[in-house]
Amino acid sequence: MSLGHSIPKSFSFAIQGLKKALAEEPNFRVHVVLGTIACILALVLGFSTLEWLILTVTIFFVLVLELINTTLENIVDLVSPEIKSEAKVAKDVAASAVFLSALFSILVGVALFLPKLIALLK
Repeated sequence: MSLGHSIPKSFSFAIQGLKKALAEEPNFRVHVVLGTIACILALVLGFSTLEWLILTVTIFFVLVLELINTTLENIVDLVSPEIKSEAKVAKDVAASAVFLSALFSILVGVALFLPKLIALLK
C-alpha cells in the first residue's frame, strides 16, 4: 500500500535500506565484497556479455536474498520478541535460502572462472 510518496522519495527509502544493510549486516557486507572481487576478476579476464549477465544475476540473486532474510528476521523479532520455535524456524529457513544461493553462486563462479583461469595458466 502506497502512502503517496514521490518516486524520488521512494528511491531515497531504498537507498537508506541499502545503507542500513551495509552498516549493520556483516553477511551482506561479505557478499558485497565477494561480488565486487568477482566483478574485478571478470573485468581482468575479459568476460563476454553473456558471462557478465550470468555473473551479475548471480551476485544480485544472493544480495537480494540476503536483504529479504534481514527483513524477515527483523519482522520476526518485532512480532515475536520472545524465543519461540516457530520464530526460529522462520529465521532458519530464510537463512537457508541465502546459504543455498551462496552455494549456487560458488558453482556458477567455478563454471565461469575456472576455464578462463586454466586457459590463462597454459
